[in-house]
Parts: sequence; structure tokens; C-alpha cells
Amino acid sequence: MTLLDAQQYDPAKEKRRKIKIALSILGVLLLAVLGWMYRNWPEEHAVDRFFIALQKQDYETAYGIYFHDPGWRQHPQKYPQYTYADFYRDWGPGGEWGLIKSHRIYGSAGTKSFGSGTFGNSGGTVVEVIVNERAEHARMFVQKSDKTLTVYPF
Repeated sequence: MTLLDAQQYDPAKEKRRKIKIALSILGVLLLAVLGWMYRNWPEEHAVDRFFIALQKQDYETAYGIYFHDPGWRQHPQKYPQYTYADFYRDWGPGGEWGLIKSHRIYGSAGTKSFGSGTFGNSGGTVVEVIVNERAEHARMFVQKSDKTLTVYPF
């Protein structure tokens, strides 16, 4: 093929090519925005399940979610640092939040690692929850590595 044998310029084909490129870029941007918006969804979901169990007054299930161990009843000695009795005292009807009748996730933010200590080596997510429409929000820390929950102390 020589220069004189080149194909005729097709403006419709060029327009389709530009549309495909624009849609591809738009799709990638949309996926990036959705990924950014829902980056903490697994942790928010764990906290939501925890508060749903508390709202149903199913404290045993909530305790299992707290330690990410649904079979905790088979080995309660595994959690001597925060027993079920302590948990019930803190989260039951006589706890700081009282009887939980409503909740909604207010927001979340990732944290960097704290080093060794209460929260371990890996980072996690702080999930803020509005409980019973109170002005003060509950803040829960969710460990990214194992999805265990803790009350955020800061």
C-alpha cells in the first residue's frame, strides 16, 4: 500500500472512536469515585450489624459481632479481657447508650496504624454512629485485619 492508496477519511468512524474513548474515561472515573465513596463499607457494615443486634436486644449476637466470632459461646474463656457480663453492663439497657431504639451510620474515616497497643499493628476505621438521635455520637473502631470492634477512645 502506498500513500496514494490510503483509505478515505471516514468522519463517522472517527466520531465513534472518540465516543468510545470518552465513555471509557468516564467509566474509569466513575469506578474510582465509587471505590473512594465505599472504601470503608465492610467496616461500616460490621458496625451496622452490631447496632442492629443491639436494637433487637440480641446481646449475644452483638457480642459475637464485637469480637467477630459468632461461635464465642463454645469458648468464652477466649475473651477474659472483656467478658459477656462486662459487655452486657456496657451495651445493655443500663449502659451508657441505654436501650438502643434507633441508629444510623453518620460517617467513617480510615486511621493509620497505632503501633503495638490496644488496636494492634494494622490500621482500622473509625465509624461514627448516631444512636437514639442523641447529639453525642458513638464512635466505634473496626480493626481492618479481623473486623473486631472496640469503642474508639479519642
